Order: sequence, then C-alpha cells, then structure tokens
Amino acid sequence: MSLAPSTELRALLALHLVPGIGSRLTSALLERFGSAAAALEATAAQLQEVPHIGAKLSQTLSLALRQVDPAAELELMDQQGVRLLVRGGPDFPPSLQDIPDPPHLLYLRGTLLPSDARAVALVGSRQFTSYGRRVAESLAGDLARAGFTVISGLARGIDGIAHRAALHAGGRTLAVLAGGLSKIYPPEHTELAREVETAGALLTEAAMRMEPMAGMFPARNRLISGLARGVVVIEAAAKSGALITARHAAEQGRPVFAVPGPLDSPSSAGVHHLVRQGAILIRGVEDILEDLEGVKCPAQPARSPPAADMDDTQRSIWEFLQDRPRHIDEMVQQLGFSVPHIAGALMTLEMKKAVRRLPGNQYERR
Repeated sequence: MSLAPSTELRALLALHLVPGIGSRLTSALLERFGSAAAALEATAAQLQEVPHIGAKLSQTLSLALRQVDPAAELELMDQQGVRLLVRGGPDFPPSLQDIPDPPHLLYLRGTLLPSDARAVALVGSRQFTSYGRRVAESLAGDLARAGFTVISGLARGIDGIAHRAALHAGGRTLAVLAGGLSKIYPPEHTELAREVETAGALLTEAAMRMEPMAGMFPARNRLISGLARGVVVIEAAAKSGALITARHAAEQGRPVFAVPGPLDSPSSAGVHHLVRQGAILIRGVEDILEDLEGVKCPAQPARSPPAADMDDTQRSIWEFLQDRPRHIDEMVQQLGFSVPHIAGALMTLEMKKAVRRLPGNQYERR
C-alpha cells in the first residue's frame, strides 16, 4: 500500500531527528525496509539485520524510533519560514542528487533558482590576511557580476567576505551552514544571514535547534562543493577546513581552483599544497570562466586608484601596503616621511577609499 507523500516525509524527518542516524544509515534503512514509515515500525531484531547495526545499537534505535515526534520540528520550521527539500523531489538541487553520500533532507530558508546551478564556491581561512580579503572581494564580486551564484559557509573570515562581496555586486549567494537555522552561527553573522536569505538562500542538513559541533563541518563541506561547479580556495593553512572542501570537490568531480599566496606565508601553505596535488592555479576570475565555460577574457588590470590622483607620499604608502597591513610607525621608519606627513596622506587615502584603518593604528589597502 503506497503512502501519501506527506506521511512519508514526516517519517523521513523522524528518522532524521534520531541521534546516530546519518545519511548513510538512512540509506541503509530505506534499502532494507522500502520506506521511512516502515523503518519506523521495525523491531530491534529487524534493525539488527541492517549492516553496521549490532545488537546493542538495534535496541537503542528501536526505542528512539518509537519515541521521536517530528511535530515540534515542523512547528518551529513553520514559525521561521523554513521548508524541507527531499532528495528526488522537484525542488531538490540536481547537483546534490548523485554526489557520494547525498543528503536525504535539506532545510531551506530563502529561494533556490534554476540559475543557481551556475555556481562557484569560495572558501578559505577564518584567519585571513589583507591579501586574502582583497582577493576574496574581487573574485566574489566579479563572479556575481558574471552571473554566477557565489556559495560559501557563512563562517568568519573568507566565507563572510565572499558573501558580502557578492551581495555588494548585486548577485546571488547561498550559505550552507553546519548547524540548524533557528540560531545562526556565528552570531555576529545573523544580519548577514538575513541579507543572504533575501538574495539567495540558507541551507543546512542539521535539525533546527542543532548546535554546529566540530564534527559537523566536514559533512557540511561536501554540500558546499556539491552545489558548485567548481571550488576556489583562498588562503588555507596546512590543516584548514577549506582543504576538506577541496577534497570533497575532487571526489565529486568538481575542479579545484587555488589562489597562490606568498611562498613564506603560513596562510597559503595549504593552497600551495593543493597546487602541487594538481589544483588549478588562478590569477583572476578570467581563469575560472575559461576553465568552466571556455570563455577567454582579457586579463583585468589590478584595481587601484589612478596614480595621477596620488602625490609622492600617497603613492609610496600605497606601494608599501601591497602585501599586508602596516603600522603607521613602520611607515614613518621605512618611508622616511614625518609623522604629520604620513598621517595627512593616510587621511587623504582613506577619503579616496584607497586604504582602510585597522585597530592599533594599522592600515591596509581596500
């Protein structure tokens, strides 16, 4: 007897809410019992027939399956404007259907469009440098202007910069979270999440109230790469989580693009390792477009204020800030200008939006 979709969806959500039942075990349960509703009614002895479920776990799961009630979850979703996307359903992202270990359910707040299939993921370090910020802002903005949806993970650092740059360029952006949508993490990105939702969507595999524990981020990363046509890694240390996203991308058949950094920079050690493993080194958005769509673009000149608008002091400061932020005392010592001279030039460059002031009297290029 076939079940109504709403009944099966509630049963699938119930499976999803049982601790210890991830996407792989859900797949095994569906294969053994034919439906989520039937799996909910399975006895401990029947559960033990499923691969990787032993006698002890079968007893625990049998009890949990009979106690779980998705009603509270559905009510909270309704209150917060969240809906479920079911694998195989018409709204489920096609690019996630056939990745290794695909999700059975996705929580969505916002809107997915068919054009979001033309997407690129930008990921990188939470501890970014001024160079990483400039590159992330430039690439995300250029991709958005080229009609690509920018995907990232709403984390501190490169993720947040990429989302903001795509929004500033008037483009679409998707954020894939490790935790539930009832409480945005990190909390300082709550307003950014609202902006992303308006110009795209927030997605997660986690239940509404689920806290983003460390072990959930690698699983989240497979969704970031799975939604994208390619993954760009901008600044990643030797053990960065961005490298996990790159590994998922390679396993899913997505190209991995690497932004090179200074050879002696720990922030780029992981990126340089990716290049040695075969990642595609890129110099700008034109390299991404050429690889993904065969579009050859003329190299874009570096974005900098016209030299004609700078006097000698301003130009010296601009060049001195090329690689990283600098303290005003360092500028005085290295450039040979007086403190008032440097301070006046910095004020002018700030007004021109060429540099920004950082805490501790440090400055960096915009």
